[in-house]
Amino acid sequence: MQLLIYLIIYPFLWIISILPYRIFYLFSDFVCFLTYNVFGYRKKVVHNNIKLALPHLSDNERLAIEKKFYIHLCDMFLEMIKTISISQKEIEKRFTFSNMEVYYDLEKKNKSIALMCAHYASYEWVVSMNYYINCKGFGIYKKLANPYFDKLVKNIRSKFKAELITTKETIPTIKENYKKNVISLYGFASDQSPRLNSEHHSASFMGHVVPVHTGAEMLAKRFDMNVIFLRVKKIKRGYYEASFEVLSDDVQSVPNYEITDKFLKLVEEQIYEAPEYYFWTHKRWKHIKEKA
Repeated sequence: MQLLIYLIIYPFLWIISILPYRIFYLFSDFVCFLTYNVFGYRKKVVHNNIKLALPHLSDNERLAIEKKFYIHLCDMFLEMIKTISISQKEIEKRFTFSNMEVYYDLEKKNKSIALMCAHYASYEWVVSMNYYINCKGFGIYKKLANPYFDKLVKNIRSKFKAELITTKETIPTIKENYKKNVISLYGFASDQSPRLNSEHHSASFMGHVVPVHTGAEMLAKRFDMNVIFLRVKKIKRGYYEASFEVLSDDVQSVPNYEITDKFLKLVEEQIYEAPEYYFWTHKRWKHIKEKA
């Protein structure tokens, strides 16, 4: 049955991926209309999240952000499909890096690197970074239930010279590479709400004290990795620019959770600058402890 579902859906995904961009984004507008106005996908979650995070704005201002977010959400979802057929030349034009020298300086220190980013703007096209780096790149993801779609996602990433590892494979992979002195880059999207049974730290995020992921920082300390932050900015529809900021090049000297707290502050800066590009559908504030 899973193979049948894959065989039925994949041709449609391929057709979407090869659409000319003008038609591609018109189709995204149609998908947005269905998602927001017809099906109302997670509208209550999005509405409540924006209200919690941006209480200083008026109802009309928050509603405008909500509507812009759904346009971006559908763009981003379809851009994920676009990676099936997108060329290296095309993605390098549409997803640029403004200060790769910051990353290269860190790479020269001959240590593996933990890259921390948020679910903001286009975190999917970050995979194109693998065209520029000199070491092996690993992306951490949640394995898909359908093995055929899971294999498709892995094949797409391999086209960008990236290797996907599941959350369960993360520590064994890093540990093995560390033993063999294989310098690698590991990508962590660290802004979402962790399971409570795995909570190790709470911090202020968008005005509320919430449990936060600390895995990237703790693994960096355990395996002596440098840590860098990737900030992504949406320039216009279908175009993004990324930049880097070093969070630590001496993790052992930094007090626990300082890197994580700094990361969250940088994510907040992105959200306040252009809140419509944050991934508001996640229940990020479901375990609020107190108001900051």
